[in-house]
Amino acid sequence: MTAILGLSAYYHDSAAALIVDGRIVAAAQEERFTRVKHDHRFPRHAIDYCLSEGGLKPEDIDHVVFYEKPFLKFERLLETYLAVAPAGFPSFLMAMPLWVHEKLRLPSQMSRGLDHRYTKRYVFLEHHESHAASAFFPSPFEEAAILTLDGVGEWATATLGHGRGNKIELSHEMRFPHSLGLLYSVFTYFCGFKVNSGEYKLMGLAPFGVPRYEGLILDKLMDLKEDGSFRMDLSYFDYCAGLTMTSRRFDRLFGGPPRRPESPITQRESDLAASIQKVTELVMLRMAAHLHQLTGSRNLCLAGGVALNCVGNGRLLREARFERIWIQPASSDAGGALGAAMFVWHQLLENERVPQIPDGQRASLLGPSYPADETENMLREKRAVYRRFAAGSGLFEEVARLIASGKVIGWMQGRMEFGPRALGARSILGDARNPEMQSVMNLKVKFRESFRPFAPIVLRDRAHEYFELRPDQDSPYMLLVAPVRSDKLLASGDNAAEAAGLDMIRRIRSVVPAVTHVDNTARIQTVDRDRNPRLFSLLEAFAALTGCPVMINTSFNVRGEPIVCTPADAYRCFMATSIDALVIDEFLLLKAEQPEDARPSLEAYLGTYRND
Repeated sequence: MTAILGLSAYYHDSAAALIVDGRIVAAAQEERFTRVKHDHRFPRHAIDYCLSEGGLKPEDIDHVVFYEKPFLKFERLLETYLAVAPAGFPSFLMAMPLWVHEKLRLPSQMSRGLDHRYTKRYVFLEHHESHAASAFFPSPFEEAAILTLDGVGEWATATLGHGRGNKIELSHEMRFPHSLGLLYSVFTYFCGFKVNSGEYKLMGLAPFGVPRYEGLILDKLMDLKEDGSFRMDLSYFDYCAGLTMTSRRFDRLFGGPPRRPESPITQRESDLAASIQKVTELVMLRMAAHLHQLTGSRNLCLAGGVALNCVGNGRLLREARFERIWIQPASSDAGGALGAAMFVWHQLLENERVPQIPDGQRASLLGPSYPADETENMLREKRAVYRRFAAGSGLFEEVARLIASGKVIGWMQGRMEFGPRALGARSILGDARNPEMQSVMNLKVKFRESFRPFAPIVLRDRAHEYFELRPDQDSPYMLLVAPVRSDKLLASGDNAAEAAGLDMIRRIRSVVPAVTHVDNTARIQTVDRDRNPRLFSLLEAFAALTGCPVMINTSFNVRGEPIVCTPADAYRCFMATSIDALVIDEFLLLKAEQPEDARPSLEAYLGTYRND
C-alpha cells in the first residue's frame, strides 16, 4: 500500500487530499471544519479528516507533497518588491512576518501538523504542475491538452501542456505580473467585491451590462496576441507595489474611483463586468485555439481559478476545436492538494494510469459523512421534531411534494463535496418553475445580492430538452453555462418588460424562470444515478409529480459562511434562516414543527460570518 497526502495552504483555500494506491480516498478544504471562509491557515483539521477517512496514522503515510515551491514564490515576491522599491515598502512590511514565521518554515509546519510522527521526505511541486495534474490525472482521457489559468503561482500565471498516460508535460507559460486571473481580480476589486471570493459575483453581474469598455481594456490595459498571451500596461495597476489593485490612472480611465463595498451597484459596474468577462472569454478562446494547434488533441483539461469561470468554459465547449472538455471541480488552490498527490503517484513513482469513466473524481464527494445515530443524537439534544424514513419509504416523494408547493429545502446527504460548488450533498433546493424563488432564496435565505443567479440541477438524460446541450453532454460539476432552449423561453412583452438595470432579474424569461439568467443562460449541473443516487431519486420523484426534471440547487450556507459540513452546521443554518424544511440523510424536519425557543437570533447567526 502506498499512501500520499497532498496539501495546499497559506494563500486562499487550504486543503488536504489523500490518495491510496492511486485511488482518491478523501479531500476537503480547511474552511469547512474551522467555519472561516477561504481559511488559508495550515489545514490541520482537513489532514485529520483525511487520515481518519483512510484509517491511517501519520506514520502510515509514504509521501507528503505540497502543491507549490515556497522559496520560488518568495523569490518572486522579493524581486517584485525590489523592482518597484521604495513604493512597495508598506506591502513588504505586511507580508514579511507571515513568510518568515510560517511560509518559509513549511517542513516544520507540516511536521507539527502531523504530530511529528511522519519522518519521511517532503515533496514540493510547482504550483501549475499541481493544477495541471489535478486537471489531467482524474480526467477520463488517455491523452489531452492541458490549460491552467489563475492569478499567479510562483512565477507562472498560465500554462499550456499535454498529458498522455501517466505523464504530463508543460511546454509554455505566461509569467507574473501579466495574468488573466489578476486582471479579472482587478475588476472584481474595482467593482466593489472582495478579491479571491467575489469573482463569481462579477461573472453573475456581467449579463446586466454591455461590454462598452472592451475596446478600452484591449487598447490601454493589455497587448493581446493571437496565441492568447498578453502583456499588461503596469502603470494602470498597483498590485505589484501597493495595498490596492488599481492606480489613479486606472481610476481616471474608467470614470472615477472604485465602487465602495456594499454601496449601490451602478450601470458602470455592470458594464465593467460585461467588458472584462468578454475579454476573459476572448483570451481563453485564443489560448485554447493555440493549444489545439500545438497538441492536435481532441480533448481539453482545465484547472486554476479561472477555470471556475463557467461562462468562459461554456464558450470553450461550443466554440473551441476540442470535442470533449473536463474541468477539475476544485480548480482553485484547494484542488492543488489533490493534483500534487496524484502527480507523485503517477509521474514521480511512475505508476500506471487507467482512465476511469465517467472520471476518477468520484463525483467530487470526497468529504466527511456522518452516521445516522450520531445525527439522531444531535437532533434529540436540540429537542428537534423530526421523522426518520426507512429506505424506500417515501422520503423523496415527500420532499418533492414540499418543493412543488413552494418550500425551500436544506438538503444534506452523505459525503460532502470537495470544491466550491454544492453538488447535491450540501445544497439548498427549490422549484425552478416558481418565478418568486430566485428573489426569495437570495434575500430571505442566502442574504446576498439580489442579482445573483441560481443554478439548475437537471436529470442528465433530459438536460438537452431544456438547455442547448448535446444529448450525450455531461456537466456534473456545475462548471458549464449553456443557453436555455428557445422552445422553453417565453415572450418578454407580458411580464415586467419595463424592468431595467438589476431589476431585469424580475422578468420571467422561461418555463424555469428561477434558474434562467438575464441573458437566457444557466449554469448547469446534470444528475445521474451513478454519481448521486439520492439526488437523482429526488429529481425523478419531482419530475414524476410535476413533469419538470429541473430544480434549483445552491450551496447550503448564508453569505460569508462556508458551506455546511456537519449535521449540527446544517441544523443551525436551517433554524436561523427562512429554510422551510431540512433533510439530513433519512431525517426530515419541518420548520413549522420546531420549538420557537430553539431558534437562534438571525442577527447573531449572520454576525458570526464576515461579509463576503
